[in-house]
Amino acid sequence: MKQFKKFYIEITNMCNLSCSFCPKTLRQPEFMNIDRFSLILDQIKPHTKYIYFHVKGEPLLHPDIDKFLDLSHEKGFKVNITTNGTLIHEKKEKLIGKPSLRQINFSLHSLSGNAWYQRKDEYISNILDFTREVRENTDVIIAFRLWNLAKDNEENLEKQRNQEILNAIETEFHLPYKIREMITPGRGVKITEHVYLNQDHEFQWPDLKEKEDDGVGFCYGLRNQVAILVDGTVVPCCLDGEGVINLGNIHQTPFSEIIESERANNIYDGFSRRYAVEELCRKCGYREKMSLT
Repeated sequence: MKQFKKFYIEITNMCNLSCSFCPKTLRQPEFMNIDRFSLILDQIKPHTKYIYFHVKGEPLLHPDIDKFLDLSHEKGFKVNITTNGTLIHEKKEKLIGKPSLRQINFSLHSLSGNAWYQRKDEYISNILDFTREVRENTDVIIAFRLWNLAKDNEENLEKQRNQEILNAIETEFHLPYKIREMITPGRGVKITEHVYLNQDHEFQWPDLKEKEDDGVGFCYGLRNQVAILVDGTVVPCCLDGEGVINLGNIHQTPFSEIIESERANNIYDGFSRRYAVEELCRKCGYREKMSLT
């Protein structure tokens, strides 16, 4: 029975932002309903304890996210949420106190990824207010992400924009050091108990239109992670946001059969040999990044 440390479930593919670094989905906008979510949890229960509300879309847009968290708890799952953070103030009552909630990842680079988004002070303040409330009442992990550094210019615009966010975090937690002096790209730093920050270079999302590499390398897709899109399509990882590597639909074929299919096993065996058998994987900037680590 294959086990996955990260099991991504896309509860919606809709988003309230249009970030420069995130390719827009061409799929039909959709919210997963609670019945389908329940059926998914029943099928994946033997395979994981941790689910992640993430692929494309903004999970806090889902009107029933509180019910999804409650159902996750009832069925024995812990939940990690990745969010751009813009809705955290209005949705916090649906999150705080939910026993299934394990971690919230804030993609703070969403701020610089939207040139039109000017309410940065309010944005940062709302996230830090939420973090303060969570720390006072729960042991939920908070992870701040700034994945927007350019590889060819250490003094790039994103780094300058990040400084305002870093300053706010340093002030909020009364840090006796400058975060920039403590952190290196790709490695996180512990800000305080249950609060972390990770800064990294921007990576290239996989796209069939991109240049193909030699395929040499490794990925954890179908090894410790797998994803289900909002319509039930099973894909190897959270970066196949268009369902290019469609392994099957969980509403038509049992999940346990999908991950043991010929295509799924070919992907797994290929990476065991350090080779990407799928075209999309040979055009994935994140796989290239992983191969260098």
